[in-house]
Amino acid sequence: MTEPVYHTPALLNETIEGLNIKPDGIYVDVTFGGGGHSLEILKQLGPKGKLLGFDQDEDAIKNKINDPRFIFVRSNFRYLKNFLRYHNVGKVDGILADLGVSSHHFDEAERGFSFRFDGVLDMRMNTKSPFSAAVLLNTYTEEQLADVFYLYGEMRNSRAIAKSIVEARAKTPFKMIFPFIEILKPHIGRINEKKDMARVFQALRIEVNKEMDVLKSLLDQSLEVLNPDGRLVVLTYHSLEDRLVKNFIRSGNFEGKIEKDFYGNILSPLKAINNKVIVAGEAEVERNPRSRSAKLRIATLISSK
Repeated sequence: MTEPVYHTPALLNETIEGLNIKPDGIYVDVTFGGGGHSLEILKQLGPKGKLLGFDQDEDAIKNKINDPRFIFVRSNFRYLKNFLRYHNVGKVDGILADLGVSSHHFDEAERGFSFRFDGVLDMRMNTKSPFSAAVLLNTYTEEQLADVFYLYGEMRNSRAIAKSIVEARAKTPFKMIFPFIEILKPHIGRINEKKDMARVFQALRIEVNKEMDVLKSLLDQSLEVLNPDGRLVVLTYHSLEDRLVKNFIRSGNFEGKIEKDFYGNILSPLKAINNKVIVAGEAEVERNPRSRSAKLRIATLISSK
């Protein structure tokens, strides 16, 4: 096996424990990345166990694990069912999703994920996709831009930001990060400058990669591909993701609409293993600052679709 090239997983022990790994089980790490979680899963699998690792990012290929029990799938996990079928896998015993963006991506200027460096406005997890942050900024209508910053960045002044973007691009189309930041500055308060800038970049990244749609697709598919008592383990890093996962586990739908049976029991195909969300302790945050915003939710399938 090779050591991961990047990315220290948050809440690693709690995540692996949450999967409740059976030695001969079949598991899926839908966010393979640097391979940290996958390496730990393989340590607990026996010779008949199997692990599939999904990642659409070209950088993840260099972290492929040389193990006969491991299958690397270069694809977005929204195609989970398709690739399980392709690899002759019916049902699985556990699905792990670490939805955070790797520090590796934030530290590479050319990927365009961070406002700390000047680089191309990219933000694509799949570098073969034609749709980048620059394309979004240069083609979305003012109303569409306002919706993106309001829904995914929770920016109250989203309409003003959108108006400035449309006016600026009429003179010079957006390509690089720093000129874009100059347009944002009048709309960003000095007290919360970094936090607000992060929200704007988060909103762009979510829209470029259709992250919320992809997450919904994964959660829906989990009900079809998990074995009874199979585990769904999800690490989220912002409130939009966490709310979606929490609602889905609790109610079986994304709106959190509760249905009950005659006796008042909540009707949901999933049962939460941890009713209270798991977060990192002080010691872990000190070792791995990225884990500060991590929230871990674990559920087991009690009935399939």
